[in-house]
Amino acid sequence: MSGAFYRSAILAVVTVALAGCGPLRYVSNVTGDASEAVEDARAAKAETLAPYWFVRAVEYLSRARYEAAQADWQAANRFGHLAEEAAQTAVKEAAAAEADPSKRPLTTPAAVPAKEQEPAAPAKEPAAPAKEPAAKPAKDVGQTPSSPSPTSVSQVSAR
Repeated sequence: MSGAFYRSAILAVVTVALAGCGPLRYVSNVTGDASEAVEDARAAKAETLAPYWFVRAVEYLSRARYEAAQADWQAANRFGHLAEEAAQTAVKEAAAAEADPSKRPLTTPAAVPAKEQEPAAPAKEPAAPAKEPAAKPAKDVGQTPSSPSPTSVSQVSAR
């Protein structure tokens, strides 16, 4: 009898330890709860009635899946939780917008057909090249004409 008790106690400890394991929580949180919440938001027309929260939920869910692919289970669970919260908020806001049209997001105006623009007229004359400023020789006060200054040498060699 004591052997059966120990086996059941060990089984209980292992079960509790595995319940906190990242991949198992990911499957429950992200694959189950968050994905279902995003689908509920989609069914509530949150894409059009609460676009901010809907896109936020979809992006968090996408990030959760990415983190799981990198085996970062803690980050995957965190993003899955954020996705679920955003999806639930999207459902609430979509329901409020459905009931009260004044709470709907602003829509962008329909695309206005562009007027046919006349092509730009070609230039009548080609642009003249820019003129270089004339170089003025430097005047050194303390120098004699027979001993050239360093600036004078560089200016002479540049010509």
